[in-house]
Amino acid sequence: MKLLLIGNPNAGKSTLFNHLTRGHARVGNWHGVTVGALEGRAKLAGKQVTVVDLPGIYTPQGRSMEERLTRAYLDENPTAAVLFVAECASLPRTLPLLFSLCAGRKTALVLTKRRAFERRGGRVDRLMLSRRLGCAVFFAEEKRRLLLEDAAKVLASRPLTEKSVTVDGIWSQEREKLGALDALLMNTAFALPFFFVLLGAVFYATFAPGSPGDLAKGGIEYLFSDLLVGVASGIPSAVVRSLVTDALLAGLGTVLGFLPQIAILFFFLIILEESGILSRLAALTDGIFAKVGLNGRAVFSLVMGFGCTAAAILSTRGLDDKRVQRRTILCLPYISCSAKLPVYLTLSASFFGNAFLAVLLLYALGVGMSLIVAVLTNREARAPFLLEIAPLQVPKINFVLKALLFQVKQFIIKTATVILVFFAASWLMSHFSWGFSPCAIEESMLASLCRGLKWLFAPVGMGDWRIAYAALSGLIAKENVAGTIAMFYGAFPYGGASAFALAVFVLTCSPCVSAVAASARELGAKRAVLYAALQTLTALLACYLAYFLWTGGLVYALLLCLPVALFLLLRSRHESVCRKRGHKTLRIHR
Repeated sequence: MKLLLIGNPNAGKSTLFNHLTRGHARVGNWHGVTVGALEGRAKLAGKQVTVVDLPGIYTPQGRSMEERLTRAYLDENPTAAVLFVAECASLPRTLPLLFSLCAGRKTALVLTKRRAFERRGGRVDRLMLSRRLGCAVFFAEEKRRLLLEDAAKVLASRPLTEKSVTVDGIWSQEREKLGALDALLMNTAFALPFFFVLLGAVFYATFAPGSPGDLAKGGIEYLFSDLLVGVASGIPSAVVRSLVTDALLAGLGTVLGFLPQIAILFFFLIILEESGILSRLAALTDGIFAKVGLNGRAVFSLVMGFGCTAAAILSTRGLDDKRVQRRTILCLPYISCSAKLPVYLTLSASFFGNAFLAVLLLYALGVGMSLIVAVLTNREARAPFLLEIAPLQVPKINFVLKALLFQVKQFIIKTATVILVFFAASWLMSHFSWGFSPCAIEESMLASLCRGLKWLFAPVGMGDWRIAYAALSGLIAKENVAGTIAMFYGAFPYGGASAFALAVFVLTCSPCVSAVAASARELGAKRAVLYAALQTLTALLACYLAYFLWTGGLVYALLLCLPVALFLLLRSRHESVCRKRGHKTLRIHR
C-alpha cells in the first residue's frame, strides 16, 4: 500500500517523510528541494506502507515540471492514500487544492509550522476543522511515535468527499508586518552588498592563511604526511609500502586534507538555504538574471552548484520553463563545486602566494564564465517569474548539524570508495608492466596507454603524460586531479603560468560522471554527452588562452584591442553626426 505526501512547496513534506521513514531526504527552506518521487518504508497500524514524498504543487493544472510530475503520479496511483501537508498560515488557500487533488481518496490533513503561526497570533481549531472536512487532521510537530499513530488514521478513514469548506471560526491570523530585518533583506541597495560581504567573510574564514579552515587543513595533512606515513614506512614489503605511502596515504591525505574547508562552505550554504535569505536573493536578482535569459529561481540551483553540480542539475527541475532549465544546466559546470576546491588549493601555491585570493579569483572567473554562457545561449524569451518568498527564520542548530554531518559523511564515503579505488588502480598500472612485473613508471602499463596524451598540455609548458592523465581523471571525479598530482609528483612541479592554465582547465571542463548522468536524466543522454564533449574541448582552448595571457599575452591583447576599440568609437561618433536621412519628407498633416 502507498501513502503519498503532497502539498505546496516548502510546506514540510520532506521533513515529515524523514520522521516517518527515518530517512535522510534533502529538506530546505526553498522550492525545488524535492524534484522526484522519493520512496521510503514505514510501519503504520501494524502494516508496512510505502511512503512517497512528491514534489510541491500549487494548482491541479501544474505549470512547472515538478507540478506535472506530481499530477502524473496521482493519476497513476488512483487508490493511494494521501497525507496532505499544509502550513497553518496558508490554510485558507490550500483547502481548495486539497479537495481538487484528494477527492475520492483516503486522506488526512497534516498542519505544519504551528509554533511560528501561533507566535504571530494565529489560531487553528483542529477538531472543528476535522469535523468540517470529514477527515483526520493533526499537527506535524509531535514526537515520531505520535506522528506514526496519527498517520495511521488515514488507513482506516473514509474517502474524502468534495465539498465547500470555509475557515470561519476555526482559523484566524493577525496581519503580519514586515520586520526591520526582513525589510532590509528585501532592499536591493542593502541586501546585495550584504550578501557579497558575507560571501567574502566565509571565503576568508575558509581559505585565508591562519584561518580556521587553513589550520584544520594543516592538522589533517600533518596526520597523513608525518604520523601515518611514518608508521607505514616500517612495512617490510617494498611493494606494499609504496602502495600505502605513495598511493593511498598521499592521495587520500591530499583529498581529505580539504575536508574542513569543504565543511565550512557547506555550513554556509545550509545556513543560507534554511534562513530564508536564499529566496530573497532569488527575488532581488531576477531583474539581473532576466538580462541573460535566466530568472530568479535559477539562483537556487547556481548557489547549490558551489556544493555539488550533480545535485544542482537535478534541482533545475524546479524551474517552470524548460528553456531556462537548459540554459541553467549549461551554466552550472562553470560554477566551482566543492570537488574542485582541492585542485585549486593544490595549484594555487604555484601562481599565487595567497590561497584566499587565488581561490577567490577562480570562483569569480567561474561565475563570469557561467554568465557569458547564459548570454550566448539567450535566444528565446523566458516565461513570467513567480516565486513564493520563504519565511525568514533562525535555522535550528540540530537540523544544521545533521545536514552538515550528512554532507561530510557523503564526501568521506566518496573518498573512501570511488577515489580510493582510482588511486589504487592508478598506482598498480603505473608501477607494473603488461607482464605484471615491477618496472619504472615510464615502462608501465599506464605510461604506454597515456603517452600519446602528453601533447594536449604541451602548449602550456606541461609536456608530460602524467599531467594529462591527472587532468583527465577529473572527468570521473574532480578530487582525483589533486590526489593524482600528489601521487606522481608530491607537489606541482611546473611554474605559475602552467598551474593557472591547469586550474582554468579544471574550472571549465565537463563536470564529473555523476553530473553528466544527472544532466542526461534532465535533458537526454545525447544532449548531455554532446554538452560534456563541447565543454571539454572549450576547456582546452581556455587553458591555452589562460597560459598565453599569463605569460605576457595580456599586454599584446590590450595593445591589439585598444586600436580596435578606438576605431569602433570613432566610427560610432561619425555615424551619429553624419547620419543618412531618408529622401521622403516627414508627413505631419493628413
